[in-house]
Amino acid sequence: MPGRQAQIDRSTTETQVHCQVDLDGTGASQIETGIGFLDHMLCHLARHSSIDIQIKARGDLHVDAHHTVEDVGICLGQALDKALGNKAGIARFGTGSVPMEDALAHVAVDLSGRPYCVHNVRYPSTHIGQLDVECLEQFLRAMSNSGRFNLHVNVPYGSNSHHIAEAIFKALGQALGQAVRITGHQVPSTKGIL
Repeated sequence: MPGRQAQIDRSTTETQVHCQVDLDGTGASQIETGIGFLDHMLCHLARHSSIDIQIKARGDLHVDAHHTVEDVGICLGQALDKALGNKAGIARFGTGSVPMEDALAHVAVDLSGRPYCVHNVRYPSTHIGQLDVECLEQFLRAMSNSGRFNLHVNVPYGSNSHHIAEAIFKALGQALGQAVRITGHQVPSTKGIL
């Protein structure tokens, strides 16, 4: 199914974000947000979903990372939703389960058109490098809300914050990769619309 690509540009007084996705890519990524750890996580997301992702963002990092992280999440969610079009033929559901040394992450998605985010994660530290771990939850909520999909993230255990986050983003990549895959021709809903 050709043309499952989208571009989103968002400009506010706090951030400028350019985002492109190709759902039928190879997992290639070009990520420049000014936040090294977020870039690292988004590269994992692209690789493990096989979705090509390009993001270039500039934000008020002199304040903190919150605005940039949230707006990148908004744009990525909008781009995914736009690229999915009417969602005809997609698998719709996806799951991922990834161990990362001490940590284990389970992620499930439903590209239902109904946004909701469940985030059962406890980080043992307040920051990963310079990034406040609260920003990671904000990113996931912004992406699921703007992408209009149901997202459940559960981490039953983990003692290293970096490992926890990396397991989440790899598992999210697995789940999204499954959910966007073309498996048929019809919209996967008894309602006929998602």
